Amino acid sequence: QVQLVESGGGSVQAGGSLRLSCAASEYTYYYMGWFRRVPGKEREGVAAIERRGTTRYADSVKGRFTISQDNAKNTLYLQMNSLEPEDTAMYYCAARRQVYGTGSIVPLLPNNYDNWGQGVQVTVSS
Repeated sequence: QVQLVESGGGSVQAGGSLRLSCAASEYTYYYMGWFRRVPGKEREGVAAIERRGTTRYADSVKGRFTISQDNAKNTLYLQMNSLEPEDTAMYYCAARRQVYGTGSIVPLLPNNYDNWGQGVQVTVSS
């Protein structure tokens, strides 16, 4: 079974930066993405990337977060800058093997992904 292992979470003050990493035991996915969940709320999409490099971001993180991948290392990254207290959440890495629809849109809904990591906590203090 393919494993996804996140790292890089932690605590930071507002305005600070963190970089999350997600190591995959193999890289046979068509899309990978980052999602987050705050207790009591639904998991939401943060950013996703197609294997060829097309990206998609949630409006709340555009201009602050950058998703990237290193295919040679089977690793996904999320660079988070200008962090806000509202970014505090458990962050999850996820992957989807198959093309979504016609392939023209990078999916960003949690139910479009079928492999998940265990998550890392990100806490931003004001």
